[in-house]
Amino acid sequence: MKISLIVAMDREGGIGKNNDLMWHLPADMRFFRETTTGNIVVLGRKNYESIPERFRPLPNRENAVLTRNTSYAAPGCLLFHSLEECLEHYKNETDRTVFIIGGGEIYKQALNVVSEMYITHVDKSYDADTFFPQLNESEWKKEEVCQHPADEKHEAGFKIVKYTKNDSAID
Repeated sequence: MKISLIVAMDREGGIGKNNDLMWHLPADMRFFRETTTGNIVVLGRKNYESIPERFRPLPNRENAVLTRNTSYAAPGCLLFHSLEECLEHYKNETDRTVFIIGGGEIYKQALNVVSEMYITHVDKSYDADTFFPQLNESEWKKEEVCQHPADEKHEAGFKIVKYTKNDSAID
């Protein structure tokens, strides 16, 4: 099973505010869609609920929602009550990547189990209330995937970096 993480963050590591995205970056959304399509996305209940209803569950992906609420319903999704339970379910998965897509608490839990991350670094500061956990960058090899300037469709420039766990950092 391959476990990846995908996130966009501002200069301060902010990933959201009031349970919503803080920017409109169509090229980054396209990268997210293309990267996760055909795979498994794992997201927390609050993150799931922040997705506009017409896009839930995320199409062309298996959606796994994490919630402690045993009576929660998310039509078209698999429900799990912990990240461990979810990963146990997918432990024999060989064809698809398990993508952790947030939110903040789920990222914090997943950091020690992912082998790669795709992080969009947005070149602007927002007044975030949710943040990506602190990274020990020495544990990761970095490779720039792409860079995009601010323009008429993108309020901020950004770069997408693929982080791969160093062999010495893998448990």
